[in-house]
Amino acid sequence: MLSICRKFLVSGRVQMVGFRYHTAHEGIKLGLTGYAKNLNDGNVEVMACGSMSGVDQLGEWLKQGPRTASVESCISSETEFKHYSGFNIL
Repeated sequence: MLSICRKFLVSGRVQMVGFRYHTAHEGIKLGLTGYAKNLNDGNVEVMACGSMSGVDQLGEWLKQGPRTASVESCISSETEFKHYSGFNIL
């Protein structure tokens, strides 16, 4: 199975609302590895690695996020594959 990595930049009301925790939970549920990290500008960076369908599903989920969040935009870019152990909250 082909494994890919994609980086997402999620903006809106995405910090202080449990966004990283819920993202990690969704990623694990989909069998992905990577991380969710708060950025200084108020956005959240998400790295998701695994099956193309799993990464695509997480990308669709990120456009809405958890109920506590208000996502304004979700920009994704392909990145070189890298192995992560688990899905971490940074």
